Amino acid sequence: MVERRLPPGASDLFDTTDPKEGAIVVTTQTGTLFLQPDRNLAMELVRSTEAAAIRATPFIGKGDKIAADGAAVDAMRKFLGTVNFAGVVVIGEGEKDEAPMLFNGEEVGNGQGPACDIAVDPIDGTSLTAAGRGHAISMLAVADRGSMLDASSVFYMDKIVTGNEGIGVCDIRQSVGDNIRALAKAKNKPVEEMRIAVLDRPRHEQLIEDIRIAGAGTRIILDGDVAAGINAARHDSRIDMAIGTGGSPEGVATACAIIALGGFIQGRLAPSSEEEKQRGLAAGLVFDHVYEAHELVKSDNTFFVATGVTDGELVRGVRRVGGIITTESIVLRSRSGTVRRVVADHLASKWLDF
Repeated sequence: MVERRLPPGASDLFDTTDPKEGAIVVTTQTGTLFLQPDRNLAMELVRSTEAAAIRATPFIGKGDKIAADGAAVDAMRKFLGTVNFAGVVVIGEGEKDEAPMLFNGEEVGNGQGPACDIAVDPIDGTSLTAAGRGHAISMLAVADRGSMLDASSVFYMDKIVTGNEGIGVCDIRQSVGDNIRALAKAKNKPVEEMRIAVLDRPRHEQLIEDIRIAGAGTRIILDGDVAAGINAARHDSRIDMAIGTGGSPEGVATACAIIALGGFIQGRLAPSSEEEKQRGLAAGLVFDHVYEAHELVKSDNTFFVATGVTDGELVRGVRRVGGIITTESIVLRSRSGTVRRVVADHLASKWLDF
């Protein structure tokens, strides 16, 4: 009999007898996932974002965002149907711009496995894709059933996103200057080296000016505030904060990623009309309220998956060299606290017509 013993002071976690070797195995491992490894749903979901990104590539720079989005939607829907889960689309794609949709309430997956809420955007950055610009991604977020805030009745949300240094330090109710200075202090970084991501919109003119008055620099983005928020929370990104008014459904999807990254996010609904506010109230949304991360997504079991369509800071876009297509994806999972990068080569003949 072979015995592996614990060092002094360690507690027995489990003893097992190997029926083949007759060995008693005693481990000092304490990690929950080591003791109870489980299935990583995100590694199945990434096939859906890869498919959407690949199928959108013939439309990059062709000026037709509806066609690009339609191809991505069809591919994502087809591959989601093979995933071992019972998903319900809480945050669908396309309602805002009348593009083809994976609609709210649509059931996806094979109906087996865990019951989940899902937020989808087969292309976050359809205009970027149509114009041939960078930073377009295919993305989806998943959390336990009933945990995602359904903010689809109100299109816009004021948001602030940072890494974990912003927890207990930043607050959307503070001025942007105060938030920048507080975060810079927490990061032990000069204010003038701070970089703040903001969508390039007329509504942000004063915000951009206030950022620069505070002494920080701006990273102006044309579209894609989900990727900007994730970059703000990554430890190895040049972006320190993402702030401004963007899509509220995108805010909920971003929250899934930020929970996985251990970062900071707050959101406050910003209806564009009284009619829209009334729709939100009827849907149970709360106004003049700051939604924290776990109000946007009431779960510690979140997944976020994104594949690059065009090159960006978060992931590289789809590349084709001869008969090979290469994709890069990022896979985030809160339960394990992992950030994976998945680079895959695909035979072009399986995906695209020559």
